[in-house]
Amino acid sequence: MSSTLKTGHIGLGVTDLDRSTAFYQQVLGLEVVAKGTDPEHAYAFLGREGTLLLTLWPQASGSYAPGSAGLHHLSFQVDTLAEVEAAEATLRALGAQFSHEGVVPHGEGTASGGIFFSDPDGIRLEIYTGAAHSDAPAPHGTAPTCGFF
Repeated sequence: MSSTLKTGHIGLGVTDLDRSTAFYQQVLGLEVVAKGTDPEHAYAFLGREGTLLLTLWPQASGSYAPGSAGLHHLSFQVDTLAEVEAAEATLRALGAQFSHEGVVPHGEGTASGGIFFSDPDGIRLEIYTGAAHSDAPAPHGTAPTCGFF
């Protein structure tokens, strides 16, 4: 195995390409890198500074099913608590569904934490920082918050 192995882009199946594209642009500040408009082969490639990060495929016929095998959640890391809070404000303005109220720690006694929410198709998402400094109690004690939402 190559020592340069790292995660590339993440591909998500969505029900409404335009709605999901707008959501990820607003919440994560991503730009459209490429877009396929052929109705039979539509897609959106989203990224930042020319780097592909997320691909959206309108191939889903229903919302995300947490009880099925597959993606558990998708997490995005930012540098500061202020960035997490700014994302939270944007999400609240969009009417997003949150799993926990406000910024919460990953576990009791941990410095990292963030916000846990769903995209328009119910896909579970997280935006966190390594230095959350939240006074809120961890939703699941010492168990990782990101694993149980």
